[in-house]
Amino acid sequence: MTASPEETEALAARLAATLRAGDVVTVSGELGAGKTTFVRGAARALGVVEPVTSPTFTIGHRYEAPTPVAHLDLYRVPHVDPEEWGDLEPYFDGTIAFVEWPEHAGDWLPPVRAAVTLAHVDETHRRIRIDSEDDLGL
Repeated sequence: MTASPEETEALAARLAATLRAGDVVTVSGELGAGKTTFVRGAARALGVVEPVTSPTFTIGHRYEAPTPVAHLDLYRVPHVDPEEWGDLEPYFDGTIAFVEWPEHAGDWLPPVRAAVTLAHVDETHRRIRIDSEDDLGL
């Protein structure tokens, strides 16, 4: 559980330390649960220096870092079809990719290294679960 955006970002940074190029991290939770805050913390830890913002209206951002970071938000994509996947696929090429609203991707996502779920506990607290087949030490 985290009690502030800074704590959420710090937990994300700990996850980021375990990631490498080609990894996909799904980030789920209701609106306002802190998904973009989590991605921001991971991106900063991975070396992103520019502002990390929600790509809700643009679908995706790709940030330069020692290993490029991709941030996708599929909220406005009700279901990924082959044509849309063609537009999204480059975001996964050589990056560490974070995908918000992954359920909208259906079966199109590459294998997921970690699945993050955020939930409101109250106005300031978030419950964050990180599932992975790997032992991430978190």
